[in-house]
Amino acid sequence: MLVLDPPIELLPDGAPGPRRFKIKAADNESRRGLVASLLRGRYLWRGYRTSEQPSGQGTQRFTLAAIENQQTIGTITVAFDGAEKLSADDAFPAEVQAMREEGRRICEFGKLAVDPTIGTKRVLAALFHVAYIVAHRMRGYDTLLIEVNPRHTRYYERMLGCRVVGDVRINRTVDAPAVLLTVDFSHIMEQIGRFGGRPELSATERSLYPFAFSLTEEAAIISRLKDRYEHWLDNGPEKAPVAADSEFQPSDLMGM
Repeated sequence: MLVLDPPIELLPDGAPGPRRFKIKAADNESRRGLVASLLRGRYLWRGYRTSEQPSGQGTQRFTLAAIENQQTIGTITVAFDGAEKLSADDAFPAEVQAMREEGRRICEFGKLAVDPTIGTKRVLAALFHVAYIVAHRMRGYDTLLIEVNPRHTRYYERMLGCRVVGDVRINRTVDAPAVLLTVDFSHIMEQIGRFGGRPELSATERSLYPFAFSLTEEAAIISRLKDRYEHWLDNGPEKAPVAADSEFQPSDLMGM
């Protein structure tokens, strides 16, 4: 489940100019430990249970970390529908299965955390944007699912354009109430095209999209991803190799 405190709209915008942080894959033990520590701190602060991070990154799941001065200041995990069921299948099995039967290629974003002392909308937007690039632009998934606390539903409706598809249930992983939200990646693509890389528009556009990358920056990220990970990113999990070399290496996904 996504946990974010303070809520998206209460995060500071972030300093203008070049980004001081990088987005990297949590593909080594040290970085996974830092991610796990950040998650534990934010989830336990809310009174939620936490689970251990996977020991590695394969073709159906990967974790991103925002790194600044050797410190993990944010993280998000992406899981693709495939041989393993999604976390949302536990509390919302009928809703998730209905999407599969509609022919949708679904993935979910979860295990979100941002350090409240130095996290910003720019950090959060960068994590979401790189996750979107891998899921939609590189692997062709068309539908995003997220579970959030009911109190935060309106934030995600306003900030990302999500809509509710599953009413309040108990997320047993964190032992807390959750609602299921969805948004089409086509909508995210449209909003990035309109607002991405234009933080000055945030005064009137009350979403997260002005803090996303510009289309020029996105194209550069896609080019780097294709150069390094084309052997498994393009064709989705059913065609991706499962050998050890399918994990993310090297770890630097974007040099910003």
